[in-house]
Amino acid sequence: MIASNDNAKVKNVRELNSKHKARVIQSLFVVEGVKMCMEAPVDRIHQVFVSESFYAEEANREMLLNKSPEFVDGEKLFVVKDSVFDGMCDTKTPQGILTVVAMKDISFEELFDDKRVPFIMILESIQDPGNLGTIIRTAEGAGVTGIIINDKTVDLYNPKTIRSTMGSLYRMKVYESKDIIDTVNKLKHRGIKVYAAHLKGKAQYFEMDYKGGTAFMIGNEGNGLTDELADMADTYIRIPMEGQVESLNAGIAASILMYETLRQRRE
Repeated sequence: MIASNDNAKVKNVRELNSKHKARVIQSLFVVEGVKMCMEAPVDRIHQVFVSESFYAEEANREMLLNKSPEFVDGEKLFVVKDSVFDGMCDTKTPQGILTVVAMKDISFEELFDDKRVPFIMILESIQDPGNLGTIIRTAEGAGVTGIIINDKTVDLYNPKTIRSTMGSLYRMKVYESKDIIDTVNKLKHRGIKVYAAHLKGKAQYFEMDYKGGTAFMIGNEGNGLTDELADMADTYIRIPMEGQVESLNAGIAASILMYETLRQRRE
């Protein structure tokens, strides 16, 4: 059992939780809680850490063994003194289990691997990890085939982003573009129609036909889309609003557009 805060494995988990650079260098990230740990793909699990009290429960030991025969003390699984474990976690009320998971790099071409009609979300400089995580989670539910983020978007593996995805991060294809303009051009060359959710939009979002290849661009929470990216759109669309509200939260706006597309495609 690990009983020291100075243990190298313990210190590394704390660093992965708190430092973007450490995550990038190691291509690893940390997930916490039973749901996120049990849904992690076995082939991407690097290490599992459990608190002493968590491991004392027979049902928890059985759950771990059912997930993988490797999850026995001393192989990929490490039992940690409760007080030390709490210090490894980003959450205020840890559930007693955390997992170190390997990142999965997605290429642009992989966004089109399945047979579904392309349905892409393009996110420019989203800064709130909760927004990003919510969009990823909602995207899975709405049947989005891929998400593109630019390199100014909040860290995909930020602990708050991860928690907000509720496991969808493992299943959604998210591609980080170093040149978002070039990437949108590639989408258009594939015949995908690109829409910008924009205050200048004259067409209401529900008036468009999204049954063919479709991509939506969602901009930064405070500033919206940059003019350069917005100009790449085939059509500006607008979500109608009453009162004095000018715009919606990025996650809410994205959700409305995603579910309108799902509705149309189910008709």
